[in-house]
Amino acid sequence: MIDTRRPLDATAVSLMVLLTGLWGFQQVAIKLTAPDVSLVMQAAIRSGIATGLVLLWAQARRIALFSRDGTFWPGVVAGLLFGGEFIFIYAGLAHTAASRMVVFIYLCPPLTALGLHFFVPGERLRAGQWFGVLLSFCGLVLAFGEGFISAQGATALGDAFGIVAAALWAATTVLIRATGLARITATKTLFYQLSVSALMLLAASLAMGERGVVALTPLAVASLAYQGVIVAFASYLAWFWLLTRYLAARLAVFSFLAPLFGVLFGVAILGEPLTPWFAAAALLVGAGIVLVNLRR
Repeated sequence: MIDTRRPLDATAVSLMVLLTGLWGFQQVAIKLTAPDVSLVMQAAIRSGIATGLVLLWAQARRIALFSRDGTFWPGVVAGLLFGGEFIFIYAGLAHTAASRMVVFIYLCPPLTALGLHFFVPGERLRAGQWFGVLLSFCGLVLAFGEGFISAQGATALGDAFGIVAAALWAATTVLIRATGLARITATKTLFYQLSVSALMLLAASLAMGERGVVALTPLAVASLAYQGVIVAFASYLAWFWLLTRYLAARLAVFSFLAPLFGVLFGVAILGEPLTPWFAAAALLVGAGIVLVNLRR
């Protein structure tokens, strides 16, 4: 089958900026809700809410979710990878600083580009585009470097968990592009990931001895609704729709914007400090994105 995925246009760029903004704000929503709902349980509830919405969406749009099309096992694996990513992120945060975790998680775009290079020939990047990926990653390191360097205590285990999470995230994207999942609807792909990860994350939360739902305050309800409806349902549906139409490696580099948006929202809402290197970091990330998406 001929691959019709294309370079990014104005629609894709605008949508990716919006999506990364939504993902960045989710970092603040998770922090605000942590006293009331433990971290992995938040992820489980989010996936559960979104799974229900995907079922309703599929019914309204008459999208077949349970037809036999040879994607069951790739879909299950995608869900396990998706759930595993969040388990390693949240477990790792108990052993390393959040700033270090961010840097290691966002090894994902380079790992994604590398995986696509070997498994999806149409996604191979040129040397200048690889430089763009590296430039964006350097910008992220610059933004979070102060906390990365000043972290106290033994962080090796948490750092390793961050690298594993990045690899799982990258593997999810490569799996979707390199298997039959690339040929099905974005709705069905999302259903696989959400339904499997909801069960996996719930089991992980119980196994880890988390407190679970401590109190359903208005803030906690609003945060969980945002994470489930806006992020896990609407934004991920848009993300998978983009993956069916545009080159994944060029989309992935935009994810470097998400932690930068997270910093800005943290400053505005939580009163967190802003590193003096943030502006330079944002410029590096932006320049890298431009280089990756330059036409031949």
